[in-house]
Amino acid sequence: MIRLGRRYRFSASHRLHAPELTPEQNREIFGKCNNPHGHGHNYVLELIVAGEPSAETGLLLDVRALDRLVETEVLGDYDHKFLNEEIAAFRELPPTTENVALDIRRRLEERWLSNKARLERIRIYETRRNMVEIE
Repeated sequence: MIRLGRRYRFSASHRLHAPELTPEQNREIFGKCNNPHGHGHNYVLELIVAGEPSAETGLLLDVRALDRLVETEVLGDYDHKFLNEEIAAFRELPPTTENVALDIRRRLEERWLSNKARLERIRIYETRRNMVEIE
């Protein structure tokens, strides 16, 4: 099996806030990330794709097609957006890095472009110290 990794960047802002919690509970759980005006991050998205390369080309998949998929399904919607208001999934759900990773996986899997290679792992770096990985 071969694994191929691809890295993308986007900038977005968010406010970590759960509507079903009281203002006090939100401040206790989310701290400064519950700022009513939000705050931003320069995210790094890493995708790991796994499978067997083509016998004809030696390639696992067409990375240009992968780039187009990520641009269309993720970056076009996420980059320079206030996630709480501009991404439907986060109107009622806190846009934690965990939830962002899950939404990105859902978006990519709905339109996945290869039946030979599979999306194995998603990593999102919110800061230098904060990263989420899902398989």
